[in-house]
Amino acid sequence: MKVTIIRHGKVKHIWKKFCSADEFDEECRIYDIAPIEEMASATIRDVSNIYISTLDRSYQTAKKMYGEGGFCRTELINEVPLKSAFDTKLKLPTWFWNILGRLQWMVNSKRQPESRLQTIKRAERFTQDIIGKNEDCVLVTHGFFMHTLISVMKRRGFNCDKTSAHYKNGEAIIMTL
Repeated sequence: MKVTIIRHGKVKHIWKKFCSADEFDEECRIYDIAPIEEMASATIRDVSNIYISTLDRSYQTAKKMYGEGGFCRTELINEVPLKSAFDTKLKLPTWFWNILGRLQWMVNSKRQPESRLQTIKRAERFTQDIIGKNEDCVLVTHGFFMHTLISVMKRRGFNCDKTSAHYKNGEAIIMTL
């Protein structure tokens, strides 16, 4: 079984450099609905099982790579949601909000919309689903979530053709079982 995991295309959004808590939350919302940049179509186009997240950037990516298709949307491969780490009107660097939010996610803080444990369970459920179907497939998903998904898939016996601390937009990772 071969699973191709693709990070969505580059999003056309310029983040503010400094944000209050409310502004950061709004920037995250805008990013989630922003269009993606142009990208090349996929070299392998005869894939019948293409899973995409429910976030529009994964649909836009799949459409640009594979054309109009019967994509299977699932929230199980959505990006890990992010929000401000605390309430303040003080404008802080956007990198600060990102790092602190992800640290809160890692320690399962209730402030974040989803905990690390919930993300792992989501990745495990999706992995179990595709193993049960035992079909080659493509997943168009998101950079931060990919780390959890790949880790879960490796624990289930998949081999990975490459690992990275940062997956590039449009990059494909091949997992085989």
